[in-house]
Amino acid sequence: MVTLAQGGWFHREIVGTGLLPLFVFLCSFIVGFGFIRLSVRMIRAQVRWWPGNIKPGGLHIHHVVFGVVFMLISGVALILVTDPSDTVKSVLAGIFGVGAALVLDEFALILHLRDVYWTEAGRTSVDAVFVAIALCALVLLGFRPVSVIDWSGYQADPSAGNALLLGGVLVLTLGLAVITLLKGKVWTGLLGLFFVPLLVIGAVRLSRPEAPWARWRYRDKPKRLARAARRDERWRHPVITAKIKFQEFLSGRHDLPDILHELPEKLHELPERWHHRHDREQRRDREQRHDREQRHDREQRRGGRHEHRWDDRRDGR
Repeated sequence: MVTLAQGGWFHREIVGTGLLPLFVFLCSFIVGFGFIRLSVRMIRAQVRWWPGNIKPGGLHIHHVVFGVVFMLISGVALILVTDPSDTVKSVLAGIFGVGAALVLDEFALILHLRDVYWTEAGRTSVDAVFVAIALCALVLLGFRPVSVIDWSGYQADPSAGNALLLGGVLVLTLGLAVITLLKGKVWTGLLGLFFVPLLVIGAVRLSRPEAPWARWRYRDKPKRLARAARRDERWRHPVITAKIKFQEFLSGRHDLPDILHELPEKLHELPERWHHRHDREQRRDREQRHDREQRHDREQRRGGRHEHRWDDRRDGR
């Protein structure tokens, strides 16, 4: 077994390349995500001996708040410390990793601006966590974004022509990434930054049927949209089903209804007679209000005539 003292892979590829803070960040991120998911599942299961939600004065403080505090503390400390050592950077990276895990675990709450933690929309948080872990792991394994560019060659010869070529390749690569993401292929677009041929494949092939690209480009092309839907049903849905099962194994079932999201749809699904009844009630209220106004006007006119007769008698007319 290769050890650190013998100059093993960890010392050579992680410590020797200055990636120790990133390694600590990734480990603390995974540990923080695992702990908070264990905590919320224990709270949801109503385990008596496990501490519940933090509710001072009845206000539920979500753990994203603590995550933001951890990220701010570690980030500001890293800015203030002059010439930090690898140990200091690793400690601060660990604090930042825990904070990032708490924040991304409630990414769906930030995105939707409501508590969708255990609803279908709450899966977005788990997706964001998986993306962060995958990207950090790729960097630790030696992959670099836009690896098609020879940065060392540019540093050796930073001429104008080389700079233009470098900029053109960078713009082309990022353009392919944007097209791939607009086609709804998030994983292909992100991983393609590390392996550019994936971007070419993602940008050339059909879009997902629900993606922005399909809404913009396939509006007048029903055959292409139908072909994209068939391909999505055949190839993507089994993968998504397997991913959801794995996510539920790790993070719990997202099976609660999203009341605020489903309420407009439920109103449209109400029986037609309910709408007729509602219209009748509104019409009856308007008629009663009109009758009351007319009765009030008659009483005012009658009161005015009585006062006029009283004045005539008093004046001797």
